[in-house]
Amino acid sequence: MNAATERTLRVVAPVVVGLLLLALWYLLVDVVQLAPKALPGPLAVAEQFGGNLGIIWKGAAITSLNALVGLLLGTVLAIIAAALAAWARPIDGAFAPVVAMIAVVPIVALTPIFNTMFGASSQYGRQLVAAIAAFVPVYLNVLRGLRQARPVQRDLFAAYAASGGQTFRKLTLPTAVPHLFTGVRIASSLAVISALVAEYFGGPSDGVGTAIATYAKSGRAALAFAFVGAAIVVGLVFFLATALVERLVTRRLPG
Repeated sequence: MNAATERTLRVVAPVVVGLLLLALWYLLVDVVQLAPKALPGPLAVAEQFGGNLGIIWKGAAITSLNALVGLLLGTVLAIIAAALAAWARPIDGAFAPVVAMIAVVPIVALTPIFNTMFGASSQYGRQLVAAIAAFVPVYLNVLRGLRQARPVQRDLFAAYAASGGQTFRKLTLPTAVPHLFTGVRIASSLAVISALVAEYFGGPSDGVGTAIATYAKSGRAALAFAFVGAAIVVGLVFFLATALVERLVTRRLPG
């Protein structure tokens, strides 16, 4: 299999699987009617999506902003913390239990606490939840990347009398950046999911998560599923955007 065929399959295969799932969904709900009555068919969801595009777009924009702010904040803090941990082993030892604690903290428990701290009308709590979710994968991957350069490589730079800045630019940074973007790709999805969960469990009455909870409870399942579709689109956009930035940045790094 050549490279062109492999690239084509990477695009075609997910599309084909998605179409097959849609066909199965339509078959179970609208044709043979084996699915639960509360589950709407894809045509009903598509109709609600098109008929309520304005409010769906507004909710998706709010969720996207919350996830983006959280992703940026979590990434910046993670890079700083990872740099300190890679620089000094005692700092790494001090950060390790904190990072482990952050990794297992339940989002549903943090959301009401942050809503109380910042106020029920503020988006800061949701953004902070997304930042916490994004922090851990970025921190772990950046820390690994900063330590990826082998001692023999550093010894070679030292033998050529390279300065600390030159070693960082030519060796440490190119080695760490791919790991950084691996963490950011994971964190982008987690930030969107965390923002949705935070919206679902309280705070301002806007955002995709709040809309899903509201319309599901009021019996408008098709519209709730339309907002679920919007959440999927937001997650895909974040993932593809980070992948595109990664490709553009890594191409400019020295080999």
